[in-house]
Amino acid sequence: MRKASFMVTLILLASTIVLSQAYKGKGKVKGYVFDEEGNPLEEVKVKLYSLKAQSGFETVTDADGRWKAYWIRGGTWNIDFEKIGYKPKKMSAEIKEWSKNHDIEVKMEKIKGSVITEELKENLRRGNELFNEEKYEEAFESYKSIIEEFPDAYIIHKNIGNCYFQMEKYDLAEEYYRKVLEKDSSNNEAMLLIGNTYANRGQDDDALEWYGKIEFEKIDDPIVLYNIGTNFYNISKFEEALKYYKRAVEIQDDFLDGLYQLGLAHLTLGNNQEAIDVFEDYLEHDPNSEKASQVRGFVEFLKKKIKDSK
Repeated sequence: MRKASFMVTLILLASTIVLSQAYKGKGKVKGYVFDEEGNPLEEVKVKLYSLKAQSGFETVTDADGRWKAYWIRGGTWNIDFEKIGYKPKKMSAEIKEWSKNHDIEVKMEKIKGSVITEELKENLRRGNELFNEEKYEEAFESYKSIIEEFPDAYIIHKNIGNCYFQMEKYDLAEEYYRKVLEKDSSNNEAMLLIGNTYANRGQDDDALEWYGKIEFEKIDDPIVLYNIGTNFYNISKFEEALKYYKRAVEIQDDFLDGLYQLGLAHLTLGNNQEAIDVFEDYLEHDPNSEKASQVRGFVEFLKKKIKDSK
């Protein structure tokens, strides 16, 4: 059975995994985290993961909302931002090792209608650790105990749904994702997850209906846009996929996975010159990887195809 992409960060993830230091290099980058009013957020956990090195590390923001990452290698990094009481933020950034990197600034949205107190931390941390260890039934029990003691913490229903999703119990996963929508009817992430449960059950029309409920103009997370686009791509809805991929790279012009898939969508639709333009843009950001060699082959093939057709 085809699996929908599971790109959603666990609520308030508190991982204790020790990663290797293959990410070490000569680069450096810093950033700032603010709330919706522009106030700096202190003690935000910043998790950085190098796709090239397949390793990473964590840091936290100071009183000015600032975080720093020194002595890291270049390439694409996934960066997660997490703080108790705020919706997690996920992004991807291209880090340069031998030249200056722009500061990374993000805003985090406070969770509405649900205050996560200090009393919740231990069970939440334990549940997330169990989830990371793929002990989904035990993680479910930990999350369930939170809901039983603090019914207003409705956002934890998403974590419970994630457990059922990983256990391939998609009906139950949908049930808990819907509990989030009962309290927050505009929660785009919950809608996306419900769509994924239908996609994994092979009910593509219902999946598309749920993806269509998400207000396109309000999606400002390139990962979410990429994820929806890929679900459309996987069921051969290439025009729809193109729309989401385009928006993802408009928001983040160095989003390598987004550029690659955008190029593929153009190629599949026969938009040969547009595919060349996107692939060449990709190569400006990533000229040396294994995937870059493949992209270069696409460009050469398409240019020859255009030339032969004249």
